[in-house]
Amino acid sequence: MTVFESWLGNPNPRADDTDRVRELRHLTSRWSGLRTLVTGIGISGFAAADALLEVGAEVAVVDSATGETQQEKARLLEVLGATVLLGPEHVVTPPQPWDAYDLVVTSPGWHPDAELLVGAARAGVPVWGDVELAWRMRPETGAAPWLTLTGTNGKTTVVEMAAEMLRAAGLRATSAGNVGTPLVEALRHPHGFEFLAVELSSYQLHWLSTDVENSVRPLAAAVLNVAPDHLDWHGSMEAYTLAKGRIYQNTEVACVYNVADPVTEDLVREADVVEGARAIGFTRAVPGLSMLGLVEDVLCDRAFVEQRRDNAAELCSLADLRPEGSSEPVPPHTVENVLAAAALVRAAGVPQIAVRDGVRAFRPAPHRVATVAAPSAATGEVRWVDDSKATNPHAANASLGTFESVVWIAGGDAKGGSFDDLVTTHGPRMRGAVLLGADRALVADALRRHAPEVPVVEVDLPQTGEVSDLMDAVVARAAELAQPGDTVLLAPACASWDQFRSYGHRGDEFAAAVTRRFPQGS
Repeated sequence: MTVFESWLGNPNPRADDTDRVRELRHLTSRWSGLRTLVTGIGISGFAAADALLEVGAEVAVVDSATGETQQEKARLLEVLGATVLLGPEHVVTPPQPWDAYDLVVTSPGWHPDAELLVGAARAGVPVWGDVELAWRMRPETGAAPWLTLTGTNGKTTVVEMAAEMLRAAGLRATSAGNVGTPLVEALRHPHGFEFLAVELSSYQLHWLSTDVENSVRPLAAAVLNVAPDHLDWHGSMEAYTLAKGRIYQNTEVACVYNVADPVTEDLVREADVVEGARAIGFTRAVPGLSMLGLVEDVLCDRAFVEQRRDNAAELCSLADLRPEGSSEPVPPHTVENVLAAAALVRAAGVPQIAVRDGVRAFRPAPHRVATVAAPSAATGEVRWVDDSKATNPHAANASLGTFESVVWIAGGDAKGGSFDDLVTTHGPRMRGAVLLGADRALVADALRRHAPEVPVVEVDLPQTGEVSDLMDAVVARAAELAQPGDTVLLAPACASWDQFRSYGHRGDEFAAAVTRRFPQGS
């Protein structure tokens, strides 16, 4: 137990702590009058404060930022009755002494060693994340079960795919959590949902309560993969992995793991689950017992069928995974994504036909291996692909492996990651590399050591300071390197925060720059 962990889960609480646990549980059964401090006024912090105000809690909100967006949100919350304090001076100590608060709700990105959160823990005030708050605010009866999902890569795609499969089964379902819609908002939907497909980041999982008895209890949970990411936040690979593994805590029916990633199976073995919960694997190979997998071109289920020793249920075919009119091979990670989503919804009783119909209805979100300009005379028979969502080396590995000859556009905020394995694996397929961003020197160094034959071009932010001009320069240099039959691939293997608002903004600027250069080829 570290000073950053909430006393609420302390196995050896002080006597007065035990009294406050009982008091908090009583208060959260009715919420009205609960004295709360919300740290952060971003998407999740604003939603948490709004939800708490709606149920009658007393709410104070603090954030170090003072921009126009934060000020507008502050005005809205103040109208609803919250106290809002913006500015760096307000995130060091609480607005009132700690004994004036029953609960702190933190936005997931706040680091555990933030002075305010450390102070709350030392004062014995429980600290929850937005996910824990949402779980505790569920209605006592008729609450929608959660199908929870995490992983280094593929989370959003799989959770949205699972939601599509649930809807194909005729269920009122949506995706929520890290995918974009805060969980407390999904809970307050006027028509309600029968199932929630929940994406959880490592940050959100870190802030789950250690009060296991009352914390999140998913119907089924999955970890897609675990690879180095956000190590600057978690401090070590071990801490990052442990955070991912918390998703299996209290799982009722199925703990879904990736057979190709032994770490995910180890996390299942170590998990404290509800008695009777099963370990369910997914694999691109022929599935064993209690697995979903691939037999020739058929995705099948040997986990949620009767007499599974001798039988398997056909879910869909590889042809169902291809975009309409496409004859290109299905990327391996796409097969894994479908199998993981299918495992989650099959645990919820979704029939085979709904899995297939959900796959057919699913449309990937932007910036995920999306062709922005197809090979043509205008593009010099070069394909231009936006995978700006590849914000770490593990994600970039998947998209680089999809194409035979690549001009790689990479760089940004490395988040403590290493590029050695990525370059060693894919250097032979690289025609060249165009690098941008704060940590591009790390990528350049990996290329110099492991693929010295690959031409490398580094692009600085132009004097104009405009990212559109930056992307125009990146696209121009990539076009100079590319030859007919190549793919120019934006798969940065880094976060975008150093130069762009988000990975979506980065991808949009790339697509716009490609369109400006090849107006007839896009």
